Amino acid sequence: MDLELSGKRAIVTGGSRGIGKAIARALAQEGADVVIGARDPERLQAAATELAADTGRRIVPVEVDTGDDASVRRLVATAVEELGGVDILVNNAATPGSVAPPGPVTELRDEDVLADLNVKVLGYLRTARAVAPLLIDQGWGRIVNISGLAARNAGRITGSIRNVSVSALTKNLADELGPHGVNVTVVHPGVTRTERTGRVVPERGSTIGRLVEAHEVAWVVAFLASPRSVAITGDAIAAGGGVPGAIHY
Repeated sequence: MDLELSGKRAIVTGGSRGIGKAIARALAQEGADVVIGARDPERLQAAATELAADTGRRIVPVEVDTGDDASVRRLVATAVEELGGVDILVNNAATPGSVAPPGPVTELRDEDVLADLNVKVLGYLRTARAVAPLLIDQGWGRIVNISGLAARNAGRITGSIRNVSVSALTKNLADELGPHGVNVTVVHPGVTRTERTGRVVPERGSTIGRLVEAHEVAWVVAFLASPRSVAITGDAIAAGGGVPGAIHY
């Protein structure tokens, strides 16, 4: 299937490694030019060089801290300057598993919870707020928010709070931006194989019986970022290989 992404212009935050890098690769393989944003300039440049060589598309590295509004606005302005505009935003920048360590509520520190919310929830809001006027003006766009299956599972308070919040943000954006031709969705990966996990993470219980690979999550995101996904907006798509026994509707 042609996803009709040739010539589209995308921003992927947290795009220097892991799921974000896989998403940038998938979009570029489908013909999009991509701005990847992250905090580490050396890793960013290395990722951009690799992705450009592998895909033949333009990959622009931009140092950004999504916890800072001015930094986010510079990211979007650079994307417009370098690519001529923005069609797709993939929000992915966040600390895997959350900043706050697992443990009982009595051990949660305010500063850790606030750090998680500032980057993953407010950070996603900041980028969407900066990009939305561009998408509205051109009458088309896609925003895909990467959240996580902690939105559907207890056990890590901050992880659940921030991921549920991303889902709520997604639905509000979808309802507001839908009449302007902009679809907004949220993807919930589970434990995913990336260069960070390597081969040391044990296989978790899933319907498919193994961990999902980063590029497999990226395939889902590439579809949602495409014109082919017009029938889906405001909804959450789980990409964790299936949770045995659970029913979500």
